[in-house]
Amino acid sequence: MTWTQNYTPLGNLYLSALVAAIPVVLLLGALAFFHVKAHIAALLGLASALAIAILVYGMPASMAGMAAVNGALFGLMPIGWIILNAIFVYDLSVKAGKFEVVKETIAGLAADRRIQVLLIAFSFGAFIEGAAGFGTPVAISAAMLIGLGFKPLAAAGLALIGNTAPVAYGALGTPIITLAKVTGLSEAALSAMAGRQLPLFSLIVPFWLIWQMSGFKGMLEVWPACLVAGLSFAIPQFYVSNYWGPNLVDIVAAAVSLTAVYLLLKVWQPAKVWRFPEERDEPHYQAKKHTAGEAFMAWMPWIVLSVFVFIWGYPQVKTFFNSLSAPKFDIPYLHNLVLKAPPVAKKVSPEGAQYVFNWLSATGTGLFLSGIVSGLWLGFGFGDLLATYWKTLKRVKMSLLTIAAMLALGYTTKFSASDSTMGLAFASTGVLFPFFSPLLGWLGVALTGSDTSSNVLFGNLQVVSAQQVGMNPVLAAASNSSGGVMGKMIDAQSIVVASVATGQDGHEGDILRYVFWHSLALACLVGVVVFLQHNFFGWMIPG
Repeated sequence: MTWTQNYTPLGNLYLSALVAAIPVVLLLGALAFFHVKAHIAALLGLASALAIAILVYGMPASMAGMAAVNGALFGLMPIGWIILNAIFVYDLSVKAGKFEVVKETIAGLAADRRIQVLLIAFSFGAFIEGAAGFGTPVAISAAMLIGLGFKPLAAAGLALIGNTAPVAYGALGTPIITLAKVTGLSEAALSAMAGRQLPLFSLIVPFWLIWQMSGFKGMLEVWPACLVAGLSFAIPQFYVSNYWGPNLVDIVAAAVSLTAVYLLLKVWQPAKVWRFPEERDEPHYQAKKHTAGEAFMAWMPWIVLSVFVFIWGYPQVKTFFNSLSAPKFDIPYLHNLVLKAPPVAKKVSPEGAQYVFNWLSATGTGLFLSGIVSGLWLGFGFGDLLATYWKTLKRVKMSLLTIAAMLALGYTTKFSASDSTMGLAFASTGVLFPFFSPLLGWLGVALTGSDTSSNVLFGNLQVVSAQQVGMNPVLAAASNSSGGVMGKMIDAQSIVVASVATGQDGHEGDILRYVFWHSLALACLVGVVVFLQHNFFGWMIPG
């Protein structure tokens, strides 16, 4: 028996959207204002989403339950698998005593906390985003900042804010490639359009990041570094996205940005070293000098990790590994039984629900192998590696439960169509739709935790809505991805990843409050840019 989605179950779009928003409001409110532990908040949100799906939308209980199971499985593999193994690599580095050397080499290059954030949270995080995506850059950047002595909340919040502009081209361009498949629009045109929106924010984010961290005066003191980091990322981002395509945008731009900041620091340093207020009474940290060999061994786990992540992110490698072992399962009581309908879909069509256990091609497997290789290289025996892995698993077990519940919530709203109801409410804004179009993408990422998933969810709706209001479909579809990147810092999955990486289990609400208004403000700025492109700068839209 099939079930057709109904986007206005209460007979009124806006009333239906208010009810559909209850699970999201409950989840975020419990985290931000009532200090409820993340896994409890996620389970509360999931319970409310299931109740609304069954009682309000009329979704059969068996379908709603299996939608939640499908999401939980995806939360554990590949998302949870990435987090577990990224933290494993970090734990090995700490256990070997090498992270102190990493700290000292970075401090030797730049003792200033602001420069360290630019290097790690913005430039290096963008490289990892380009290669892997799906939470990996936040986990690694936040863990590295903690190792450098940053306080947990600052490390988590700054890693999340820094991981914005590269998201649309993350995992070797997966969000844009997926958007093209969903909408039937040109991949090259969508890549180019996003590449004519996001470079502005690539330039802004380094200034924004340092302003949040050290205040306006502190930002002015390091404006050359902010400008170099942002501009050296923005120019390659524009060029590669417009003339090469989406695959290597972040990889190339991040590599150029890292190199440019490194070269700048050879000829320029801040007039005074900035430190957090709680550090200013401590003796000034003097970085110990290390030989090239010592520095290489300290950075070796992260070099090995980057190599493995890049290899595992390459489409041909993924295809090869999937051909070896990627069993696919139809989710019972769900696969092809939920029917999407216009205007969300072009025509009534079944929604597939298959779980692919792609353990070999999953990015987390590359991270796991990088941990084994680097651990052996550091001199650990297999017994030491196993003991460290077990400790890491015990440390993140509740976070894995939280991520599973978060994704179960997202999949429940997806299959029940409550998220589409909220999307249609955004899409009904008429002449203001160009402004709200990126906010629809922002909502999608906040709900699903992924720019790719948001593009799948709302990409076609953007095209349909754009045609109704006379907006270029390429502009609207690309805006879904560009606006979505600003939602990455507040989606529950990213919040949990950041809390795990910084050892802040139970403090997810603090992290959410730290980043929420930054996320909303940046998303609104994307809306302003898209509104101006639609009304005044049409020449920026690819032909």
